[in-house]
Amino acid sequence: MTAPFDLIVYGATGFTGQLICRYLQQHYHGQVRWAIAGRNADKLAQLHQQLQLGDEVSCISASADSPEQLQQLVAQTKAVIAVAGPYQRYGEPLLAACAHSGTHYLDLCGEPAWMRQMIDKYHAVAADSGAVIVHSCGFDSIPSDLGVYQLQQLALSRFGQTLPQVKGRVEAMQGGPSGGTVASFMVSQQAAQADAQIGQWMLDPFALTPGFHGSQQPDGSQPKYDDDLGRWASPFVMALINCKNVHRTNWLLGHPYGEQFQYDEMISTGAGEQGQQVAQALAKGDGLVGQGKPPKPGEGPTPEEQENGFFTLAFYGQHQGETLRVAVSGDKDPGYGCTSMMISEAALCLLQQQVAGGFWTPASAMAEPLIARLAEKQVLRFQ
Repeated sequence: MTAPFDLIVYGATGFTGQLICRYLQQHYHGQVRWAIAGRNADKLAQLHQQLQLGDEVSCISASADSPEQLQQLVAQTKAVIAVAGPYQRYGEPLLAACAHSGTHYLDLCGEPAWMRQMIDKYHAVAADSGAVIVHSCGFDSIPSDLGVYQLQQLALSRFGQTLPQVKGRVEAMQGGPSGGTVASFMVSQQAAQADAQIGQWMLDPFALTPGFHGSQQPDGSQPKYDDDLGRWASPFVMALINCKNVHRTNWLLGHPYGEQFQYDEMISTGAGEQGQQVAQALAKGDGLVGQGKPPKPGEGPTPEEQENGFFTLAFYGQHQGETLRVAVSGDKDPGYGCTSMMISEAALCLLQQQVAGGFWTPASAMAEPLIARLAEKQVLRFQ
């Protein structure tokens, strides 16, 4: 029987969920069969009215802790965008329902230990049902995952081989976190303190490649001067998840980057004494909420802040003295303005692909089609 919906947004009334719904309504009205879902029917009805979604967009209430309701939910759609977090608290029942039913699942997860637990627990189930599970379809980790892939494709065309080492550098960024991101970050820290295995996974760049552990990776935990690039660099908090996803892509694709591939991500702070001072100053903060009061769940950057945000992540590699560079940039707040667009387009792209069931990364599942789609829709620029 054909599912009545192409896509359901679960967690639609949350901060990021509302942005996704607004994007879908503005860009795909009448083109995609979709619905909004969450645990609170009244909030869903309010959002439906607020966004003027019309009769073609349904509201579906389902509790995150009711497997029966979630099973009924996922049976109605080809794919689910899951944005109700923290995922390690609320995410497993929905992911499990998708894995068992063969429904595709995409999220914005930046909680690597939970991702590893889900891979270990449900990969065989999803592979059997045909469900494609794709974590980290936002600012973490689409720009990093696709940027490294694009750079390696450039290296193949230029040199006939991939690069054994790539450096990811945040060269520009303006934007702020939502309360949901802060909550996920805090829950992950608490879980790592309570469970030694979770703590190990958080620090291990190969935590998402079960059974494989590559070479020693560059240390990005302290400010340092990068001789190759001639600039100072400071730790980047999102490297904890982005590097793991890049290594998982390499592993899933059969190590086209090489089994000894090295990758790190840091914030580029410039040359000379000023670059050093900025790098050291950034390293003193936590890189996520800075010195201000952290937002509460449901809160985040204002519409003006989202619109005025931007980012550029650049990826560098060298071969016989020649440096290659690929930059991935967006012209809205990275975590929310751009993230809501990225996961929306990733979900719609996935619906058009033939991918075997199981747990994938954005690049391993969709690489070229997703790069082309994000560029065409002016969500990201690849240069």
